[in-house]
Amino acid sequence: MKHLELSFGGGVSTVTLNRPEVRNAFNDEVIAELTAVFIELGKRAEVRCIVLAANGPAFCAGADLNWMKRMADYTRDENVADASALAEMLRVVYACPKPTIAKVQGDVYAGGTGLVAACDIAVSVDSAGYCLSEVKLGLIPATISPYVIRAMGARAAHRYFLTAERFDAAEALRIGFVHEVVAADQLDGKVAELAKALVYAGPEAVKLCKKLVQDVADHEITPSLIQKTVEGIADIRVSPEGREGVLSFLQKRKPDWLLG
Repeated sequence: MKHLELSFGGGVSTVTLNRPEVRNAFNDEVIAELTAVFIELGKRAEVRCIVLAANGPAFCAGADLNWMKRMADYTRDENVADASALAEMLRVVYACPKPTIAKVQGDVYAGGTGLVAACDIAVSVDSAGYCLSEVKLGLIPATISPYVIRAMGARAAHRYFLTAERFDAAEALRIGFVHEVVAADQLDGKVAELAKALVYAGPEAVKLCKKLVQDVADHEITPSLIQKTVEGIADIRVSPEGREGVLSFLQKRKPDWLLG
């Protein structure tokens, strides 16, 4: 990987954006690498959790300026192809069968907010700033919008999409865009604590819980949706993992999916 660092330990794989000289801005190469690595990690049984992190003072400043210069001369068809690659990368992160944590150690701008929003859990350092800055350039946050709006809600999106105001970590927490805000010296510990909780849970149950939230959120409660949830719990109860989980609880022992 040219622009990413990978590490693994204790069931946790950490993917680190490594372009600190450009504030971890992404271009077509970064997008391709992130897409490929999340697809690959999603397939690996030994990976139980993925942490998305970054090196340097910023988490992600959005689109790389040199990439944007190239895009300025693109035709509409070329822009569609380019935007499709970014949209696919975000979809792959969002739909990854492994639970994901965004470890936000610095500022997040524009498309970078899409990366944070596509992760299941987001932990932010208290000094991080956030900004959906697209309208300042005469653009719109279109490809990231499905994930950012789900994360912060439509009401907050109306404000921050339209004004391009910078907001701090406390506001990101208030509107639900991030789950935790901690001091810089507590960031590693909080992310490790959450990752440990994910690793200790049944891997198939975590995978299905992630999909459950995506399938149920913002959908009307219909007979078909209720039936789907009924079948979901019935299926997991009779699965090997479900049976092992209940049996280990009743026998007061650790389930067999725990590492080590």
